[in-house]
Amino acid sequence: MKCFRRVQCCRYSTERRVRVVFFLCVTQHHLFLPDKEELFQNVLTQVAEQFSRAFKINELKTEVTNRLAMLEKRVELEGMKVVEIEKCRSDIKKLREEMASRNNNHFLDDNKKLTPRRDVPSYPKYHLSQETVEALRQPTFDVWQWEPNEMLSCLEHMYHDLDLVKDFNMNPITLKRWLLCIHDNYRMNPFHNFRHCFCVTQMMYSMICLCSLQETFTQVDILILMTAAVCHDLDHPGYNNMYQINARTELAVRYNDISPLENHHCAVAFQIFSQPDCNIFSTFDPEAFKQIRQGIITLILATDMARHGEILDSFKHKVDSFDFTDEEHVTCLKMVLIKCCDISNEVRPMEVAEPWADCLLEEYFMQSDREKAEGLPVAPFMDREKVTKPTAQIGFIKFVLIPMFETVMKLFPQIEDVMVQPLRESRDRYEELKQIDDAMNEVRGAEKEK
Repeated sequence: MKCFRRVQCCRYSTERRVRVVFFLCVTQHHLFLPDKEELFQNVLTQVAEQFSRAFKINELKTEVTNRLAMLEKRVELEGMKVVEIEKCRSDIKKLREEMASRNNNHFLDDNKKLTPRRDVPSYPKYHLSQETVEALRQPTFDVWQWEPNEMLSCLEHMYHDLDLVKDFNMNPITLKRWLLCIHDNYRMNPFHNFRHCFCVTQMMYSMICLCSLQETFTQVDILILMTAAVCHDLDHPGYNNMYQINARTELAVRYNDISPLENHHCAVAFQIFSQPDCNIFSTFDPEAFKQIRQGIITLILATDMARHGEILDSFKHKVDSFDFTDEEHVTCLKMVLIKCCDISNEVRPMEVAEPWADCLLEEYFMQSDREKAEGLPVAPFMDREKVTKPTAQIGFIKFVLIPMFETVMKLFPQIEDVMVQPLRESRDRYEELKQIDDAMNEVRGAEKEK
C-alpha cells in the first residue's frame, strides 16, 4: 500500500511540473519570442518530454514495487526455512542428549516413552499384498526390506491372522497403540533394535504356521509365544549381561546379577501393559492375566544365553516322550521355541543372515572397546583384535544352533528342510571362508619372514 501511494504522489508531482513548464514557456514567449508558432511547438515538445519522463518513472515505480513484493515474499519464505532449520537443530540436540543419557545406563528415567500415543493410528497403514502375506509365514522372509510402519502393520496382521484379536476380544486400536509403544521402547542399537524384535517375532509366527502349533497349543499359549517374542529385548542398552555385572551397573545391582537385562525387558513390557491404552490383555480376568504374565516372564528370562545348556538339556530329556498335555513339557518347549527364534538369523538365506552377523559384531566391538577403556574383562569372541566373522559364526552354528534345532526337529520333522538344512549350509560356507582366511594368513606370514 505504501509503495502504491508513493507512485501516486510521484504522478501528481510530475503533472504539476508539466503545468509549470507550460506556464513558463508561455510567459517567456510573451516576453522574449516573436514567433508564436515556434514557441507553441517548443512548448509541446517540452510537455511531451515531461509526460514521457513521467510515464517512464511510473513504469519504473511499478517495476520496483513488483520487485519489492517478490523480495518480501522471498524474505518470508527464507524466514520460514530458518525456523524449520532451528527446529531441526533443536530436535537433533534433544535426540543427542537423549542418546547420551540412555548410554549412561540410566534406565526408564524418561517415562515419556512408556506413555502410549493417543493419536492412533499414527503410523501409515501398510496394506499387505497376498504375496507378502504368504511370504510372512516363511523363514526365508527378507526382514531388511521393510520400513518401521510396514513392520508394525505386519505385526498387527500376525495377531489378526492367528485369531488372537478375535478370540480374546482385543480392541484393535489398543493393539495399534501397544505396537507403537513397543517400537518406541527399542533403542537404536546396531543389533538389539526394533528390527531384531520384528525378526524374532516373524520367525515365531513362521514356526507356529509351519509346525501347526495351533493344533497342539492353546490360544493362550500362542498369545504368550507371540507377545514374549515382541517384548523380549525391550530397552536393550547394547551391552550384555557380563558388562552389566562387571561394570556393576544400576541394572546389575537392581537384579542381583541374575539375568539383569532379561529382567529389565520383562519390567519394561509390563510397565507398558500397565497403561490402560496399551493393555491388550484388558479383557482377561485377574487370574487369567496372572497366568499370561507368568508365561511371558518365563519365556523372556529363557532368552538369557547363560541358561542355554540348562534349558536345552531339560528339553532333551522330555523330547523322546513328549506330552502335549503336560504343562511342564509345553512350557519347556515354549522356552526352546523362543530361544530358537531369538538366535535364528542363520536359518534365513545368506543375503538376509549375513548383515545380522555384521550388526552383532559391531555391537560386540562397541562393548569390548568400552570394556578396555574402563579396565573390565573382555570376552575373546567380542574382541575386534581376536575374532573374525567366520570364527565367530562357525562355533555358534555348530555347537549352539544345529544341536538345538535338531532336537526340535524330533518333534517337528517338517523344519528340517527349511531350518536345519540352511544351518548346515551356513556352517559349511563359513568353514570354507575360514580356510580361505587361514591360507591368506599363511601367505602373509611367509612374506613377512622373507
